[in-house]
Amino acid sequence: MPGLNPVPTPTYTVAATGALVDHSPYDKLLKKHVNAQGLVDYKGFKADEAAFNQYLTLLSKNPPAANWSKADQMAYWINAYNAYTIRLILNHYPVESIKDIGSKIKIPFVTTPWASKFFSIGGENMSLDNIEHGILRKKFDDPRIHFTLVCASISCPRLRNEAYTAAQLEKQLDDQGRDFLNNPAKNKIGKSEAQLSKYFDWYKGDWQKNGQSVAKWVNRYSTTKMDDNTKISYLDYNWNLNKQ
Repeated sequence: MPGLNPVPTPTYTVAATGALVDHSPYDKLLKKHVNAQGLVDYKGFKADEAAFNQYLTLLSKNPPAANWSKADQMAYWINAYNAYTIRLILNHYPVESIKDIGSKIKIPFVTTPWASKFFSIGGENMSLDNIEHGILRKKFDDPRIHFTLVCASISCPRLRNEAYTAAQLEKQLDDQGRDFLNNPAKNKIGKSEAQLSKYFDWYKGDWQKNGQSVAKWVNRYSTTKMDDNTKISYLDYNWNLNKQ
């Protein structure tokens, strides 16, 4: 499962200053190939592969610099995670599940797609685990990232059909939380009993930081509120591909 093993922070060189990345080319591709339910037209991305690869090259050559705001850095890394996940699927397409890719990896000691260092940023070879656990979870300490990172599976949060940007980041993070918690396919929340996404089990430590709890985070976004007596269980995770 993603995130169950410690992941070191990548050691790419952080420049003192650097131009911000323009995410609008990625935004156009998302609007074109992702529907309102967050399902992806991977064949469409394949057809637009040249434009998509240009955006990935832009990410690769322009890692966040020290003069970037926290919001600009977070938006960059969230977009990078989701975009490189799409790239990973395209590398192996057609595939029924991202987990099927693990059996195709022929790299010693690498058995999951999230641990495969199949791209580079700032000259450093990286994996999806490096971005999620080595950078986003360690550096920014905001559990809402779990509402934004999409591992190409049905039980993941919805892939937004727009890029994350610093100007809209707070709104986008909260919107993702509301969308995820109030989608009965992802979370079934009642006052006496709640069947939550495995995210709230896998990353329980993240939700409990800074005096918070799973229930507090759920109640922040769910229209149905939990209380101290709500019985919590966790839904099985659907790893089928989030394809249209």
